[in-house]
Amino acid sequence: MPVFFQSRAGRQCMSIVGLGITLWLLGTLLRFDDGLASFMTDFGAYGADKLVLGLGIAGAMSFIYSVLRIADLRKEMELRVAAQVKADWTATHDQLTKLPNRYAFERRALARPIKDDEAEIEKWDDNVTIFSVDLDGFKKVNDLVGHKGGDVLLIEVARRICALGNADCVYRFGGDEFIIVAFALTAQREERFAKLLIQAVTRPIHIDGFAVEVGASVGYDRWAEGAEPLEDAAHRADLAMYEAKSRGPNHFLVFETSMQDKVTERAALETRLRAAIANKDIKPFYQPLIDLKTGQLCGFEALARWTGEDGIRIPPPVFIDIAEETGMITALFEDLLAQACSDALTWPAHVMLSFNVSPVQMEDKLLTSRILKVLSATRLPPQRLEVEITENALIQDPAIAAVILEELHAAGIQIALDDFGTGYSSLAQLARYRFDKIKIDKSFIATYRDDERQEKIVRAMLGLGRSLNIKTTAEGVEEHGQLAFLLQLGCDIGQGYLFGKAMSAAEASIFIRDRNPNLASTA
Repeated sequence: MPVFFQSRAGRQCMSIVGLGITLWLLGTLLRFDDGLASFMTDFGAYGADKLVLGLGIAGAMSFIYSVLRIADLRKEMELRVAAQVKADWTATHDQLTKLPNRYAFERRALARPIKDDEAEIEKWDDNVTIFSVDLDGFKKVNDLVGHKGGDVLLIEVARRICALGNADCVYRFGGDEFIIVAFALTAQREERFAKLLIQAVTRPIHIDGFAVEVGASVGYDRWAEGAEPLEDAAHRADLAMYEAKSRGPNHFLVFETSMQDKVTERAALETRLRAAIANKDIKPFYQPLIDLKTGQLCGFEALARWTGEDGIRIPPPVFIDIAEETGMITALFEDLLAQACSDALTWPAHVMLSFNVSPVQMEDKLLTSRILKVLSATRLPPQRLEVEITENALIQDPAIAAVILEELHAAGIQIALDDFGTGYSSLAQLARYRFDKIKIDKSFIATYRDDERQEKIVRAMLGLGRSLNIKTTAEGVEEHGQLAFLLQLGCDIGQGYLFGKAMSAAEASIFIRDRNPNLASTA
């Protein structure tokens, strides 16, 4: 129906026309009735009255049928409209929390509200702020109380967020990310609202007898109405949220231009990293591992190093983090491991190769087969490879981690627990899994002389290694005083600048020759 006839003036016009048609039909029927009576009088002998009666009954039945058909059509139209409304609601709402979803936000972003509700339009005329909220530690909750418990948490978080404002302006973008549209907030009220969001989300939630907690990272920015689409402001809020998340849980930040610049630089670095992996520009460097009891070289730890075409070195934490997030870590790992294994074949047979495994890779059920495939291709004996795994890598998926460690041990590969003492539940990890070596993090070695508690911790770690019959490696040995302390306590292996920095494969060969002039290479 045209829009004109949906207005009040249109409806009045239709009423007048309908009244005129009704009066005309009534006059026509009165005149027809006089003619019909005359017809029946003149032709009554020929059964005209029966003919008229039959036509009348047929007309009445036709009228009744039409009324019933119209009623059926109306009911069918109502059902169709209801089905369309239900389908539209399903498409635009999250089935778990019942909040509008990303599609609903995108539809709303296409245009301003077109409603008879003038108050709604007036709200969107005011300044609009977009808040992006992401939960911290949600996966741990799923591991603790299961996915059903995680659903309960998401429903409660959605309820708490909605309690802070208009539920029609809270969206769930999937997973544990929420978007809130707020109206007419000053800069001070925006900051206060961000704090309230964090407070609301982080309060403990009781699920199946457990009091679980999650953190929240919040980013926000204002929408420049009329100058940009609404989703642009949501994108900036997302960037601010991710920057807040990088600073730890329960942080909030307003968008700054530098955040966009950082994302642009990261995207460019990602492109360069992809090319560097394809061209094998990232090389393994080797830091010596020294047997402190004999003073002999017993191994090298392989460390990834990348020097760009401009001659500038990219720090390993930067490009490894990108590789993990983009899924390039597997290709990078296999390439570096193959290079390192080939280099290790040129070392004396007693010199081990120690290689780090990313926490992300510990969720890969094919990790062991990937490692064995590289060993087979390079012909390095599995007994000469030591895999270093951090404590944090073991908590991502403990069940998969247990399987991987058992497979590695069965293949003859040694396992070292890296950065011991800096992760989660160190003693629990030692009790649950079997390790051949524990590596004491360099932070303990650097501070033991300045902090009595740190010294006691180092002593306890070394004593624990002896009692469990597990070798211990001290990282970050840089001074002779540190070496003397470790020798006194019976530490097995030392690693640090005192013995040598990370070096290229050619430099490692020279290091081996200079340290063991009478020891022949296996090349």
